[in-house]
Amino acid sequence: MAASNWTTPHPSTFILLGIPGLEAVHIWISIPFCSIYLLSLLGNGLLLAVIKTEPSLHEPMYLFLSMLALADLIISTTTLPKTLCIFWFSDRAIHINACLAQIFLIHSVTTMESGFMLAMAFDRYVAICNPLRHSVILTNQVVAKIGLVIVMRGAVLLGPHPFLLKQLPYCRTNVISHTYCEFMALVKLACEDTTVMSAYSLAVAFLAGGLDFILIVLSYILILRAVFRLPSKEARHKSLSTCSSHVCVMLVFYTPAIFTYLSHRFGHMAPHIHILIANIYLLFPPMMNPIIYGVRTPGIWQRALLILGVKPA
Repeated sequence: MAASNWTTPHPSTFILLGIPGLEAVHIWISIPFCSIYLLSLLGNGLLLAVIKTEPSLHEPMYLFLSMLALADLIISTTTLPKTLCIFWFSDRAIHINACLAQIFLIHSVTTMESGFMLAMAFDRYVAICNPLRHSVILTNQVVAKIGLVIVMRGAVLLGPHPFLLKQLPYCRTNVISHTYCEFMALVKLACEDTTVMSAYSLAVAFLAGGLDFILIVLSYILILRAVFRLPSKEARHKSLSTCSSHVCVMLVFYTPAIFTYLSHRFGHMAPHIHILIANIYLLFPPMMNPIIYGVRTPGIWQRALLILGVKPA
C-alpha cells in the first residue's frame, strides 16, 4: 500500500519486499539461499546427533557446541522459510505477531550464540591455563547452568523489544524493505520519537554482544600468554590447535555481525547490498560452524560418516 494512502497506524500485517531492486532475480537468489539452509539443517542436525551418541564428546567444549548448533537451527528456521516464500511465491504478507516473533527470536538467539562462544572461550582458557582443575571447574552441572544463564540473558534482554514495537504507531507505511522483520527497519517506519527505544537497543547490543566480544578477546590474550610460556614448541602447537576451531567460528560469527550492525546504524550503502549482507550474517555461520568443527575434529567427522552410512577411510 502506498504511503500516501496509508491511514492505519496499527496494522495487523506488514509487507516484506524481499530484496528491492533485485526482484527480477529473486528466483536465482533463492537457489544459494535454499542450498545454504539445507546444508545448515544437515550439518547442525548431524553435529547434534554425533555429540549425543558419542560419549567421548560429552565434554564442556562440545556441550557448548551442541547449544550453539541448536541456536543455529533456530536462527535459520526463523528467517529462511519466509524468505523463500517471498522469492518463490511472492508471499510477502506477514502478520504483526509473526513479525515481532521473528524480531525477538533473531535478536535473542544471536545474543545467546554470542554467549555460547564466550562460554567456549572460557572453557579453552580453563583447559589451557588451569588444565588440572578443568574437569572440576566445568562439570556437566556447571555447563548446564551456564547454558541456562545464557538463554535467560538473551530472553530477558530482548524480551521488551516486541512489546515496545507493538505499541508504536506506523502511520507512514506497512512495507518493510527486507527479507525478514528486522528491529531497526521496523523502528524507521514508526511516526513517533523512538530515541529511547533505539538507545535501549544499542545498550543491549553492547551489554550482550559487545561485552562478550571484549571478554573473548581478553580470554585469548591470557591463553596466548600462557601458551608462549610453555617450554616446548610441540606443546605450544598442540595448545593452539585446540583453540583454532573456536577462533574460526568466532571470526565467522562476529565479522559479518559487526559489519551489519555498523552499516545499518551508521553506514550508507545500497539497500540491496545491506540486505544481502544481513542475510549472510544469519545464514553463513550456521552453515560453516559444523563444517569447521567436522573438518578439524576427527571424532566428529568419523562419527558423522557412520551416521550417514559411509565407512570412514
